[in-house]
Amino acid sequence: MTDYLIYDVFTDRRFGGNPLAVFPDATGLAEDDLQSIAREFNLSETTFVYPAQTAGCDRMVRIFTPTMEIPFAGHPTIGTAIALNHLGLVGEVMTLELGVGPIPVAIDGKRARFTTRVPLSTWDGPASDLIAESVGLPADAIRTDRHSPRIAGVGLPFALVELTDVAALTAAVPATDIFRRIDANWPGNGHYDLLAYVRDGEQIEARMFAPLDGIPEDPATGSAAAALAAFLGKLDGRSQAFRISQGVAMGRPSLIDAEVTVENGAPVEVAIAGQAVRVMEGRLS
Repeated sequence: MTDYLIYDVFTDRRFGGNPLAVFPDATGLAEDDLQSIAREFNLSETTFVYPAQTAGCDRMVRIFTPTMEIPFAGHPTIGTAIALNHLGLVGEVMTLELGVGPIPVAIDGKRARFTTRVPLSTWDGPASDLIAESVGLPADAIRTDRHSPRIAGVGLPFALVELTDVAALTAAVPATDIFRRIDANWPGNGHYDLLAYVRDGEQIEARMFAPLDGIPEDPATGSAAAALAAFLGKLDGRSQAFRISQGVAMGRPSLIDAEVTVENGAPVEVAIAGQAVRVMEGRLS
């Protein structure tokens, strides 16, 4: 039998934020069972923790969505770090070994902050009208005066699209058939995942849709927040901080703090921070 924990991440209260299943010691689990376990939980992600294989790292963390293993994700990094610290398995400063390499994390009570120096990768995004169709919006709901739709990532790519207002953001509904059409030309091994947002200075309202990953909508997406922060830092040409609200339309409000450090016009580091609270614990038979 193997113990697991459920944490709600990017929230300070139970039943908000994004739920995460954490297996603090996955050494007794069969490799062939990991994807099936993640599918059984059917959360955005499930993490499996192992002894580190890289010098200087405290633990190795593998991250699974309901459909695949991924190299990096934000709420699993935050939630797993807090869970391991609460169990006394790591200190308040740690380095987690992820698929993108070592990620340093610092804990302050129920709050964690990680940094990544994985370079920003960008690609041309799908056409505005096709992205609008993928979430059931008219083409004029896509704002293009600051940037056209782009694909960006710091370990995991997302389509980034700015909408005209919160009303358009609230009205968005993913259309899986259109997601599949866009996915045919998606870069890398993942699927077409869309982060739609409305920006007012440092305040951002966002929603993230990933139906092809078994996640119709994600309540809080730290990896998408990291991609957006890095992209906006490059777009604006300066270091800055953002407070990203997500999950409100789902009834699971989440709050993500994102910072980007820009040097010579290029983002060189992104930091993501948020809280997490334990909700449940159990044992896999």
